[in-house]
Amino acid sequence: MVNVDEAVIARLKIGKDIFEILVDCDLAMEFRKGKSIGLDKILATDEVYKDVKKGQHASEHELKKIFGTDDPREVAIKIIKEGELQLTTTYKNKLRDEKKKQIIDLIHRNAIDAKTGNPHPSERIENAMDEARVNIDELKPAEDQIQAILKEISAIIPIKFESRRIEIIIPAQYAGGSFHILKQYGKVFKEEWQNNGALKVVIEIPAGLQEEFFSKLNNMTHGEIETKVLNE
Repeated sequence: MVNVDEAVIARLKIGKDIFEILVDCDLAMEFRKGKSIGLDKILATDEVYKDVKKGQHASEHELKKIFGTDDPREVAIKIIKEGELQLTTTYKNKLRDEKKKQIIDLIHRNAIDAKTGNPHPSERIENAMDEARVNIDELKPAEDQIQAILKEISAIIPIKFESRRIEIIIPAQYAGGSFHILKQYGKVFKEEWQNNGALKVVIEIPAGLQEEFFSKLNNMTHGEIETKVLNE
């Protein structure tokens, strides 16, 4: 079991009742995400508390009444999966680093240099975020933080979100195999089969992905596609 001094509190509130257990932060989070981990590795003790800091235990009667069982391990599983988990500083930093990478990738894929129309390299975006001292919320979805971060870094690098609507004609011999690339990169607005078997589509993609998108299609068709940017 986990050392009590290194454990954090997992807490579940049901109505007015609060139930707490002591767990390993990292392993409890992995268990919560669906990873198979034995409870002996996660728990610091088999005890279920009303208040860990006061040493106030939950009675078997209370567990039975609220959870339908007085087995502390079954209760612990429910608390880990459904309750609030106290995160360690180390784990918060890990989540923040992961969230930062997600945000940088989203900006790189969806934004362009407002002056040149080209995508910004990931390193340039990260440097701008560091220079602007952007605050990243490790628990908030990356998508919900993008607009505020763009506003902060736009004072350092010229940047904007933009989409491109592109008309593409794909030769008949490559048309069938092109759909997975089209769906991977954007939304198809128009699809029209030509008399010669070629496929004509209008697709909207993030502007930052235009070069990569063209490269993928050209590799697949050996450069035999026709493209026209409709809203550049």
